[in-house]
Amino acid sequence: MISLNINGKLVKVEAEADTPLLWVLRDELGLAGTKYGCGAALCGACTIHVDGQPTRACVMPVSAAVGRKIATIEAIGATPVGQRVQSAWAEIDVPQCGYCQSGQIMAAVALLRAIPKPSDKDIDQAMSGNLCRCGTYPRIRAAIHKAAGQS
Repeated sequence: MISLNINGKLVKVEAEADTPLLWVLRDELGLAGTKYGCGAALCGACTIHVDGQPTRACVMPVSAAVGRKIATIEAIGATPVGQRVQSAWAEIDVPQCGYCQSGQIMAAVALLRAIPKPSDKDIDQAMSGNLCRCGTYPRIRAAIHKAAGQS
């Protein structure tokens, strides 16, 4: 049995130590907002926060999450920055297909926590590992600026 702190709650899961955290979140805990995209930490669809840092859940073994604070898209709206980002995403109408958006939002929240008033360069750098097949990058950038109070 493995104990984890997920979205502020302690949970116990039955999983092999090397099971990717993504599958524990989705299959064991029913937190399906974190998406599987590539399985190689290249696309960002599975981005979560581990101790406040954006992390790819598809390559993180569940054993590495023990004793750490994990936040997923399901809980990010409970934070002030998360609320602002989600509100800006809706106002700007960022998603097209929406598949990558939970990872995009998680990366944007981490960026705004680190740099409350980011430049375009800051945004491009922080978001560069999150791919959007629909090409909504201009709307993502505009929503981050809006959430930062810059638009």
